[in-house]
Amino acid sequence: MTKENSQNKWLIRRTWILICVLAIMIVLPIISMAISFGKSDFNKRHSANIAPLPEQTQDAVLQVYAADAYGWRGIFAVHTWIAIKPVGASAYTTYQVFGWNQRNGRPVLVVKEDIPDRYWFGSDPKLLADYRGEQALQLIPKVEKAVKSYPFPNEYTLWPGPNSNSFTAWVSLEVPELGLKLPFSAIGKDWMVRNYKAE
Repeated sequence: MTKENSQNKWLIRRTWILICVLAIMIVLPIISMAISFGKSDFNKRHSANIAPLPEQTQDAVLQVYAADAYGWRGIFAVHTWIAIKPVGASAYTTYQVFGWNQRNGRPVLVVKEDIPDRYWFGSDPKLLADYRGEQALQLIPKVEKAVKSYPFPNEYTLWPGPNSNSFTAWVSLEVPELGLKLPFSAIGKDWMVRNYKAE
């Protein structure tokens, strides 16, 4: 083996060692953050006191929320969902996509009575849209129709989509009157825009 070959092998080896060290330095903090998220996530699944309580208002309410995604994904992305309370209703109905349902063969699109502004596995919900009274009354049937026509109720792909943000993007495209602007970190919203416009 020539001296040049020996030096090249040493450079390659040294480069790989450096890459491994850097990878460990990046991955360990992420794992650590994910673990710390995991310890407190399930303890905060109650209301953030943003939505009006049903017993305190007879008016219709339509809200859209975003919260940091579960675990390490929350560093980069948010989860979005829709909450609706018709006139005089005693509870809110939430509309969102749960990717983990796919593993059990259940629909990923979940419509159920729930706390509208609950913490998302420990992350604070942020209000993206808030319509009440007559405005909400006009928008609710359109949003419900858009939810029923969502073309991927049984499909979920973390990236690029369809995912929870693709669902919310679909509703916003079907009901432009919502004037909904999803945040940059709503990964999957652009997938829906591209596919929707392509049809």
